[in-house]
Amino acid sequence: MTQDTATYDTPGVGAGLLDVFRRRYLLKLIVRKELRVRYRGSVLGLAWSYVKPLVQYLVLFIALGIVLRVGEAIPNYALYMFSGVIVVNFFTEAFSNATRSIVWNAPLVKKIYLPRELFPVASVWVAAVHFLPQLIVLLLAALVSGWSPDLAGLVGAVIGFVIVAVTAVGLGLLAGAVNVFFRDSENIVDMLMMMVTWVSPVLYDWTMIRRILPDWLFVVYQLNPVTVAVEMFHWAFWHPSVRGPVELPPHLMLTGLAGLGMAALFLLIGQLAFRRLEGHFAQEV
Repeated sequence: MTQDTATYDTPGVGAGLLDVFRRRYLLKLIVRKELRVRYRGSVLGLAWSYVKPLVQYLVLFIALGIVLRVGEAIPNYALYMFSGVIVVNFFTEAFSNATRSIVWNAPLVKKIYLPRELFPVASVWVAAVHFLPQLIVLLLAALVSGWSPDLAGLVGAVIGFVIVAVTAVGLGLLAGAVNVFFRDSENIVDMLMMMVTWVSPVLYDWTMIRRILPDWLFVVYQLNPVTVAVEMFHWAFWHPSVRGPVELPPHLMLTGLAGLGMAALFLLIGQLAFRRLEGHFAQEV
């Protein structure tokens, strides 16, 4: 008697990110576990999501806005900077933790089979949990500054958030897979994350970059997904609070759609690289 094995899946081979959606209950469990582990023994707990970015913001604002007077040319500089800082914080936390996620979860990777993409995606989800209270603070600060919500700008902010989240998942899949084999990857990512705040218009105005870069290089600068997301948040929260004419980057919505395309490309590259390498994770971690 012969048995038809066509309906059986090859062991260790899944459907990639589609399996994450199918097993989203596992994703929720991993996210809860990550949050519990991170704040175990902590007095402030999730309140650190407010404290750390606030300290970072105060240091940058005092150093650049007051001492170096960078913000004199930018109206309502405090809101301008904070709306960019929270975007960069979301990206750096999500990407950095996703890079380490497979190694951090080595016991699970070795003992049972489950979609390994769950770990980088969970890291991005945890970063989104930390992003939410910062967004609430931004909304309150914008209201105090005289913010008048604009529907197009709010849509742009949603697009910016999606761009950062998708980019972090894609790059996290790629770097997380490579980090299993070459642990130097996480140190390289950490160095890159030190640069993100400075290569996006968070602490300075985008027109300063336009003046010093040739046109073709400025286009490349504008297509950086983090730059796109930061400008989207400026459009949504800072621009409506300014009393007077300020120049926004041209074709912002079109740039946002291009940013979505770049994020999707990173996601595709990350998934392909992850699928190619994940078969050796259990032996390497």
